Amino acid sequence: MIVIVAGVSGSGKSTVGALLAGRLGWPFIDGDLLHPSANIAKMRRGEPLTDEDRLPWLRAIGEYLDEQMAAGGSALVACSALKRSYREQLLGGRPEARIAFLQIDEEVAARRLAARHGHFFNSGLIESQFADLQLPRPDETGVVVVLVGDRPEATADEVVRRLGLDGAGSALNPGPPRPSPESGTSPHTTKTNGQSRSRSSTSQSCPSSPDGPTRPRSLPASPAA
Repeated sequence: MIVIVAGVSGSGKSTVGALLAGRLGWPFIDGDLLHPSANIAKMRRGEPLTDEDRLPWLRAIGEYLDEQMAAGGSALVACSALKRSYREQLLGGRPEARIAFLQIDEEVAARRLAARHGHFFNSGLIESQFADLQLPRPDETGVVVVLVGDRPEATADEVVRRLGLDGAGSALNPGPPRPSPESGTSPHTTKTNGQSRSRSSTSQSCPSSPDGPTRPRSLPASPAA
């Protein structure tokens, strides 16, 4: 099984991904490490990425997913997957893959990013991320939305519950995503354009920042290091 932990920057997807990797014993890679150098340079300058910028990045993540599935193993990947088309590209032709999309309020995400250091993502880009954000709709197969809690451990627990990962180990045949216990709109949800919005070796520890990158041992050092 492949699990993509998605969400805007500051949602805690790298931290949650690392926690899940430790719990399940799966390899984890932070998708930020697969960005082309040109993308990293743009984000350092505070310039938002375009669909064209993200295309080679999404292809690189897809290639990593295919490698893991070809090897018959399970894996965790952190990737923003902000738009429906991005999620469809990542899940298309990969029946073993699921996405857990972490939903967080923009103000909370901005506050987390302001306290984060050592990452190439310019905190001023958070507005552009929410402008691009398309929250998953109920008809997106293989995608579950998980509300971000106060503790990343609680968020990780909810991902495990929603995707049926208890005792998953290296299983490749997950059942269908479980429904969310929440109903209606989250108190931490905001509205945009009529829509609600609000790394390859096993990770050994969580990033010290709310959503900082975790470096896989088999890949070269991140330009942010």
